[in-house]
Amino acid sequence: MADIRDVAQRAGCSIATVSRALNSPQLVRPETLARVQAAAAELKFRPNALGRQLRGERTGLIGVMLPTLGNPVFADCLEGIEAAIDGTGRRLLLVTTQYDPERERNAIETLLQQRVDGLLLTLADAEHSALVDDLAAEGVACQLVYNDAPERPCVSVDNRAAAAQGVNMLIDAGHRDIVMVTGALHASDRAKRRYLGYGDAMQAAGLTPLPAFEIDFNSGARGERVREWLAQRERDGARPTALFCSNDLLALGVMRALREAGLRVPDDISVLGFDGLAVGELLSPTLATVVQPSVEIGRHAAQRLLAQIDGRVGAPGVSASHDPALGHALILPHEIRRGGTVSAPPAKTA
Repeated sequence: MADIRDVAQRAGCSIATVSRALNSPQLVRPETLARVQAAAAELKFRPNALGRQLRGERTGLIGVMLPTLGNPVFADCLEGIEAAIDGTGRRLLLVTTQYDPERERNAIETLLQQRVDGLLLTLADAEHSALVDDLAAEGVACQLVYNDAPERPCVSVDNRAAAAQGVNMLIDAGHRDIVMVTGALHASDRAKRRYLGYGDAMQAAGLTPLPAFEIDFNSGARGERVREWLAQRERDGARPTALFCSNDLLALGVMRALREAGLRVPDDISVLGFDGLAVGELLSPTLATVVQPSVEIGRHAAQRLLAQIDGRVGAPGVSASHDPALGHALILPHEIRRGGTVSAPPAKTA
């Protein structure tokens, strides 16, 4: 495991210079700073965090990285996390990535530089993430939240099975022309698995899965994109009778765009969401959705992380004193909320 001396040797400068570059970069010449940062990155050296772990020191800080708090599902998760750490004397440090995979590494580095005792993370693609591998190799206590990765330390629902069950509800209602509306599939392994579940349900019913309609969550023109897409489908004579939205917040936006396009839900087109946001039950008609227990996901993930920290499960050279299952997936049950936004498809006119 690299230390500050290794970084100094690789960068061709003194240990004192490396220390200044890492702790007071404004005091170091730009070219020297660049050499030190490059050497530290190559050696995977992280100030404070690794040294603290080797010494067994703790700060009582828990790092939390979520895509956004603009989606209430993540606020619900945070509520569960806070409930789990309440009374433990620990504090949370929260960062968001806005569904940008490129921001994840920087966000994690920021949290580790604050010497957190462990991390609760939602990643774009946890199953193939080198970040998780690096954290495990360095003995950093970590639990993934919402990521559905069987061989990773995560708490989630079975997104694929849950999506398939939701789409089956649409098929049972008589729908055959069903399209999934989602954010960018490359930015969310949850959306990918939900799309696979959509495909499973369609194929099991003898139907052909259609390409997903992807929308940029960070765009301010989501409603306009939906209306343009619907208009094009109308011109092609291929307007779907039902939309499966990858999350409830997107479903709410889609329903508004449908109203603005002069379409009625569910008379003209049915809408199914995924998450189970409480606000969906306040709508008229109520939002049909796949419900995942977000508060419980956060609570269980935090409890598992605390057990990791206290037992140092997975730390280099330390045998696990807690359940080894903490290093794998915990899949919680989902439910189907049968709301008023799903009904039989409209009769086709001659």
